[in-house]
Amino acid sequence: MKILIAIILLLIIHFQYRIWLGNGSIAEIDAYQLHLDDLKKEAEEKRQRNEALYAEVLDLRKGQEAIEERARNELGMIKEGETFFHVLE
Repeated sequence: MKILIAIILLLIIHFQYRIWLGNGSIAEIDAYQLHLDDLKKEAEEKRQRNEALYAEVLDLRKGQEAIEERARNELGMIKEGETFFHVLE
């Protein structure tokens, strides 16, 4: 009977060790969950960025307004007959 109790206690200790410190322990699962959450957040940010870039590509393909806006903002270009005013703040 003592041997049976000793075996049961050893099994309990073994399983408790695996739950708290071993491979696949609670701490390890929590760390993996945090890493997974970070990866999901990063993927969502990249998905939103890709959607914005895709919308911009479609806009550039569709009409001249987006091209004119980029030329004005990024290159400082103006149309014929327009006067350029540079406002310093």
